[in-house]
Amino acid sequence: QVQLVESGGGLVRVGGSLRLSCAASGRPFSSNVMGWFRQAPGKEREFVAAIRWSGSSTSYADSVKGRFIISRDNAKNTVYLQMNSLKPEDTAVYYCAAPNRLITGFPRTTAAYTYWGQGTQVTVSS
Repeated sequence: QVQLVESGGGLVRVGGSLRLSCAASGRPFSSNVMGWFRQAPGKEREFVAAIRWSGSSTSYADSVKGRFIISRDNAKNTVYLQMNSLKPEDTAVYYCAAPNRLITGFPRTTAAYTYWGQGTQVTVSS
């Protein structure tokens, strides 16, 4: 079974930066994509970014494009989300997620992902 553990959340000021980490474990690791989602109070969980374990392709939600950067360290089985120019609307619980199979493209629905971390809280104060 794949396990995902997020870390790096916290309280930051508007315009600040924060880097989230997602450590993945478990064999065999059959998925080829990792994603970041977030859920704010009273809202549905939404797609933030995704990356493949090989190659350089990434995908971002329009709301974070140009501000957030997703990256990976294959040797550490870890995916990162660098968040810059943070806004109050970025406040949410952030989750990393992985499918249980090889998939095509960058799915943006929660139903496409099988494994989820417990989440890490990000609060951006105004």
